[in-house]
Amino acid sequence: MKMIQSNIFLVGPMAAGKSSIGRCLAKRLNKKFYDSDVEIEKRTGVDLKWIFDLEGEVGFRLRETAMIAELTQYSNIVLATGGGSIVTAENRKYLAKHGLVVYLKVSIDCQLRRLASDEKRPLLDVPDRSTLLLKLLKEREQHYLELANITVETDGRSIMAVAKEVINNL
Repeated sequence: MKMIQSNIFLVGPMAAGKSSIGRCLAKRLNKKFYDSDVEIEKRTGVDLKWIFDLEGEVGFRLRETAMIAELTQYSNIVLATGGGSIVTAENRKYLAKHGLVVYLKVSIDCQLRRLASDEKRPLLDVPDRSTLLLKLLKEREQHYLELANITVETDGRSIMAVAKEVINNL
């Protein structure tokens, strides 16, 4: 078995930097980059908000699990997952089995700043984002921590600095 697994899977809350850092990692490590949310949108031809409106979170999570099942079978990739992908036990199994999992940790304050003008994320369609983000973190953080091979803080750090730390920990 190789010391460094070929796939790198990024997990963490929304606005932790999974997509931006993932693109950077893929480029620096000469891997192909995928974002599970973007792949779902490409396949369905509609945005996530539309899927949530039509199918609800349950329908979206089924699509997400099918996408993660497929993408984790690829080799030599960096995959940015959706913030809630880890709530599904099946997804956690796919991620743990087929690659190295990196938890990108971010504070609620940093999330709020990064998400201030974001209108695309279906779960953010609430009056009090701070309370929602705290609730989601409480529900999900244990899964992030248990799944992660590496945990990296992203608050107040550049994409390149976080990518370098991930690479140094490989």
